Amino acid sequence: MAKVYATGRRKTAIAKVWLESGNGSISINGLNLDDWLRGHPAIKKNVLLPLFVTKQHKEVNITASTLGGGYSAQADALRHAISRALVTYDEEFKTSLKQKGFLTRDSRKVERKKYGRRKARRSPQFSKR
Repeated sequence: MAKVYATGRRKTAIAKVWLESGNGSISINGLNLDDWLRGHPAIKKNVLLPLFVTKQHKEVNITASTLGGGYSAQADALRHAISRALVTYDEEFKTSLKQKGFLTRDSRKVERKKYGRRKARRSPQFSKR
């Protein structure tokens, strides 16, 4: 089968994924998954969840590029993109991925800082005198 392309987003991070049938290799920004997420096994497991739900972790090769945000937001964007690519790859995966919530974009973003506040909502400390 030909390559399948999908995009995933989270906060300000964007992940672009190309998925094709193969032996299960994953390359992100020119690195393999273990090198890209050094010392973050929980986040690595989170990225691989769509592949394990659909039992495709040994069946497809993934090439991805990520930009923007931090490594956690990039990992969530990558999970979203992999899920969307799997649905394009085989329409039967849609029900299982939708039940787990992998096809829904997490639209939460950082709230902007307001004038007269220390952060978005934090007020300056009150002084009685």
